[in-house]
Amino acid sequence: MVVMSIAGVDPSAGAGVFADLKTFQAHGVYGCGVVTALTAQNPHKVFSLSPVDGDYIAEQIDAVLDAYNITYIKTGMLYSPEIIKLVSKKITEYDLKAVVDPVMVATSGGDLTKSDLADALNKYLLPKSILTTPNIEEAEKLTDLKINTQEDAIKATEKIPCNSLITGGHLDGINTMRINGEITIEKQELIESDNLHGTGCNLSSAIVANLENGNDLVNSCLKSFDYVYKAIENGNYGTLIAKL
Repeated sequence: MVVMSIAGVDPSAGAGVFADLKTFQAHGVYGCGVVTALTAQNPHKVFSLSPVDGDYIAEQIDAVLDAYNITYIKTGMLYSPEIIKLVSKKITEYDLKAVVDPVMVATSGGDLTKSDLADALNKYLLPKSILTTPNIEEAEKLTDLKINTQEDAIKATEKIPCNSLITGGHLDGINTMRINGEITIEKQELIESDNLHGTGCNLSSAIVANLENGNDLVNSCLKSFDYVYKAIENGNYGTLIAKL
């Protein structure tokens, strides 16, 4: 049972590849990590970012898939349209099932990407993916819609070119899913916490792990909501490893 993350590196390990690997482990699956960019950041601030050369990203993907039979992957920060095109080609080449966390801005507010990323995601990557998990701000960029209500979120899911889960951290805890054309609303109580760094990364990687563990897409999302909620409540994703 092996899955893969294609994302950036956060040295504080709350987000990005390092966080994904911890979440995979917490769910009992083995995780591989392909690095798209290095960042100097912590939960409060992004200091700098250095993207990895596209050819080297491709070589990392090829190296992992030369050794492991992988079905499910997640993508996080892909930084540029060029990297998005590359990853979409690899998804087709290896017949991968991708959950896309369309990272554009860090929780701390730092810009993590080049411009035109939303257009590239919509054109190249999302049509080849089984799910995307944008927060409200990311969903607005993907759809050019302003999202203030549950109804707005439902309309936004209609414009996203794959199954979608718009997370509700900035919408009174209302998570909006459109999977195989069916809308599911899952409302969660919001927790007052400073431990929100990397929640999107951990949610998408938990969904991938739950899929690998044999759950369908809807149940994978619902179980992942619970995982992230408990992690925020406990103050540390790592503390869940022994509890799942």
